[in-house]
Amino acid sequence: MNFTIRKAKIEDASAILSLIKELAVFEKEPEAVVVTVADLVRDGFGEKPLFQTLIAENKNEIVGMALYYYRYSTWKGKTIHLEDLIVKQTMRGQNIGSVLYKVVLQQAYDEKIRRVEWAVLDWNTPARDFYINSGARIMEGWETVQMDEEGLKTYISNNN
Repeated sequence: MNFTIRKAKIEDASAILSLIKELAVFEKEPEAVVVTVADLVRDGFGEKPLFQTLIAENKNEIVGMALYYYRYSTWKGKTIHLEDLIVKQTMRGQNIGSVLYKVVLQQAYDEKIRRVEWAVLDWNTPARDFYINSGARIMEGWETVQMDEEGLKTYISNNN
């Protein structure tokens, strides 16, 4: 397979959203995606983008992406959070995900980033195995904590 990796452009926002929705279906939460193309354009391609996206392209078709952003760790300093690494289901097994992964890690290495982090579902054995085989560690004892929009609303209304 012949594909290229490049930085996303504003006109890729619709394809990015399509990949996000495909991932949500794979992760068994298709209804969870509320972000829109307008959100992606505003938040990823404005004067101060909140995230960066690498695109995998094959014959002018977007077939995968890695969406990441910078964070700050009080222990490590500047880090990268890899939010999503997505390859179209029909294109999996062709090394696209591996190359996207390597490009993100190479960027972190080149920028002297001390940590790259991401989440993986406990049932996604192929992804877990891939990450472990690459040298990454799955952090035992750490659990992801989130508060959704409804939780925020309830908390704020109860604590004012």
